[in-house]
Amino acid sequence: MQVRSIFTTYAIVRMEDLSKIDFSQTGIDSADTIRKNLLDPPTQFIICWDSEPTFIADGTVIPDGLYTHQEILEETNTEIWTDLEAED
Repeated sequence: MQVRSIFTTYAIVRMEDLSKIDFSQTGIDSADTIRKNLLDPPTQFIICWDSEPTFIADGTVIPDGLYTHQEILEETNTEIWTDLEAED
C-alpha cells in the first residue's frame, strides 16, 4: 500500500482533458489506471500530485475541483464515484 503525503493534492478533471495529462508529473501511472466516475460514459477522473504539474500551473488543464486526501475520500463516497448498493 502506498502512503500519501499530507501535501498530496487531488483533482477531479474532465475526461476530455485526459490527453493533456503528463502522468510522469502525477501520482498516477497512466491513463489505464485512473479512477473514473461511474457515469456511462465516464465524464471525470481523478489525479493527484505532491508538486503542482506544469499542465495545471500553466492552465492547460483546469480541474473541476482540488481536494485534500480527506476531502477526496468524502467526494468519492458518493453514487457518482462508488457503487453504494454493492457495499451493502
